[in-house]
Amino acid sequence: MTSSRRQLLQGAGAAAVLAQIGMIRRQARAATSAVAEIDTATNTEGPARSPWRRHYGLEADLVYLNHASVGTVPLPVQTAHESYLRLCETNPWLYMWSEPWIEPREAVRKRAAALLGCDWEELAIIHNTTEFFNVLAQGLPLGAGDEVLFSSLNHSGASVCWSHHAATRGYEVRHFEFPLDGLADLSEDEIVERHLRAIGPKTRVLVLPHVDNTVGLRHPVARIAAAARARGVRWIAVDGAQTVGMVPVDVRALDADFFATSCHKWLQSPKGLGLAYVRRELQSELRPMWVTWGQKFWQGDARVYEDYGTRAMATELALGDALEFQAAIGATEREAHYLGLRRRLRELVEAHDQLVWLSPRSWALGASLIAVGVRDRSSAELAGKMFERHGIVVRPFSLPGLDALRVSPNLANDERDLERFVDAAIA
Repeated sequence: MTSSRRQLLQGAGAAAVLAQIGMIRRQARAATSAVAEIDTATNTEGPARSPWRRHYGLEADLVYLNHASVGTVPLPVQTAHESYLRLCETNPWLYMWSEPWIEPREAVRKRAAALLGCDWEELAIIHNTTEFFNVLAQGLPLGAGDEVLFSSLNHSGASVCWSHHAATRGYEVRHFEFPLDGLADLSEDEIVERHLRAIGPKTRVLVLPHVDNTVGLRHPVARIAAAARARGVRWIAVDGAQTVGMVPVDVRALDADFFATSCHKWLQSPKGLGLAYVRRELQSELRPMWVTWGQKFWQGDARVYEDYGTRAMATELALGDALEFQAAIGATEREAHYLGLRRRLRELVEAHDQLVWLSPRSWALGASLIAVGVRDRSSAELAGKMFERHGIVVRPFSLPGLDALRVSPNLANDERDLERFVDAAIA
């Protein structure tokens, strides 16, 4: 028995604590069982109808096509989350810092690590993607003569932090423009070449999105990483907020040194959770952003980057149920659903002269995140009217070279939603 557990049992009473441990284990099993009972029958109708729509609590007349910003939490996962919260409040002290949480929380970590293709000691459970890029910006051993590089497709959450910390740490930050015109027919070779042309003699960190959040370009990360290392880049940091849960992810196959994602998007977990992969060999080089009691205790694995103290334990457990929900449907079935929706949207867009497809045409370089232009219409103005008049939620982007509506459907969506979107866009 560990000293921490012995002290806990002595302080609170062995029988009472063991009873609470048993209760949370039963609660976790019950929640997982409820999630697993979702209808996982094969979707014979393809994207025309979503067999999973009934598992979401969206308003009946709402067409929600903005999962790339904030995903929808399935009802079974909501129920599990609520049950953990109720259990936690029966003894707040016990369920915050003591033994009952350890086993189920670490089970969630191991399951999430398996999803990303890494060891559980390489995975930190954090708050979101932005948090981890702040860890990198202030924690990597960078200084004068070093450069951090990223393209204009990089999300601000993975960009702003570098400039902020560069001012005091002495390294340089440079970004290069990634032209958005002609992107629909861009080849993988051209994507790699644009990154290689931008790398300079001082580039030590290359930051790139797995899929960018504007037009849905899926970067050939492994090819870019290999070519970048050959040119002297030391660290490859990948923003995976738009891929984990949408398409299979293997961080080792991507050859990423660091990889972070936000679980509230495509994994559809309760808000406020993220995952960060730190290659084992690099953990001694990356300093944590904040520390409390756990640095010596967690030395040697990625939990040093989540040394917060008080945690949202019920939310972390519910992440396990979100992973269970996704697994119950299956990665192949989910990807097929996203691909089918994407194909149908392209058909609808190309059938109307008013609409323009602005994302990559191929699935290999694309995602369930598509930019659609509407000729002679402001995307910001149109998005507001679509919500007010038709209950349709999309994200507008008005950038140099791009004025578009971003459409990002998920499991709750089907072709009817896409048809309503197109009808409203051309009305």
